[in-house]
Amino acid sequence: MTSGRSGPGRFDIAVAGCGVAGLAVALWLHRDGHRVTLFERFAAPRPVGSGLLIQPTGRAILRTLGLEAALLARGARVDRLIGQADGRVVLDVRYAALRGGQHAVGIHRAALFDILHDAVRADGIVVETGRTVIGQERARLRFDRGGAGPFDLIVDAMGARSPLAPDGGRALDYGALWADLDWAGDFAPDALAQRYRRASQMAGILPIGTPRAGAGPHAALFWSLRADALADWRAAGLAAWKRSVLALWPATAPLLDQIDDADRLTFARYAHRTLRQPVAAGLIHIGDAWHCTSPQLGQGANMALLDAYALALGLRRGRTIADGLAETVRLRRDQIGLYQALSRLLTPLYQSDGVAIPWLRDRVMGPVSKCWPLTIAQAALVGGMVGSPLSRLGLGVER
Repeated sequence: MTSGRSGPGRFDIAVAGCGVAGLAVALWLHRDGHRVTLFERFAAPRPVGSGLLIQPTGRAILRTLGLEAALLARGARVDRLIGQADGRVVLDVRYAALRGGQHAVGIHRAALFDILHDAVRADGIVVETGRTVIGQERARLRFDRGGAGPFDLIVDAMGARSPLAPDGGRALDYGALWADLDWAGDFAPDALAQRYRRASQMAGILPIGTPRAGAGPHAALFWSLRADALADWRAAGLAAWKRSVLALWPATAPLLDQIDDADRLTFARYAHRTLRQPVAAGLIHIGDAWHCTSPQLGQGANMALLDAYALALGLRRGRTIADGLAETVRLRRDQIGLYQALSRLLTPLYQSDGVAIPWLRDRVMGPVSKCWPLTIAQAALVGGMVGSPLSRLGLGVER
């Protein structure tokens, strides 16, 4: 793919972290002519987690990398998000409300990782593994053993617990148990489906395509759980948990039957944080290292992809690295602030211990959200299009 770069000369750039943000930004910066080295703490790069939803915004970024076709081949098309509580439909988001034939793609995090990592290898980008970053100073990265640099720029893509980012985030009360399972049961193959009991219990099923070559379709099953209840959950055992899930959603039985060991489930913890200053001299934080929150809106990977492209665009436009980083922040700050605020507002509707808030969700917000033009606004919100992030990056105009 040809570069659209028009800025100054090439830079030596270190990218710390081989997640979605790190792999994507390495591809863009390498293709723009910079000398890029990726550093990863694991002996071999690997993903952590289960299913995720790539929204129209994330699809647009992957399209610019020439990777959307691979995404569509490995993932599952998702046209609708539907949530029910006590037999009522309280969430019904249809991407058809948006113009342009929009839809999301459910995919296993490992499959998305493979798509990006294969592209990094094909491009010949240097990846140094077994390098645990513990800090940085004077344009150099410090590892648990040795260091590297100096670099013109260090890109921190190490996630919410990055050792390069200052503390200050707030751990959220609720996390989620995730399992990757063979698709089974009578579920819509093109919908993310959820069931709620108040806001303290939530189960979800997301179609995620084929995580591995030769595999059949898979589903990601998730269950909302308070982080401080994890030990009690383990002590109670799988049978007790399965009874709770079945009581909420009996149709999950064919999926639950596949879980014969607690190790089939991974617990994900979440935090809310936005760095006031995501840049310093020769350093920028992107993705969850800059901003993290509950995944309720499903925006983590999509926001990381937007950050990656914005950094490439900022460096093209800037006369200096400092100018490029300032432009990156300008391109992204408004939408990040908006979605962080929306997450704070909406997360208690689906993950909290209250009674009044879910009552309001079920009796008032659910019915009202089915009315035009809120159907369009709701689809734009879930699709990541509020704040027009793509048009700000010159990638199209959201509707």
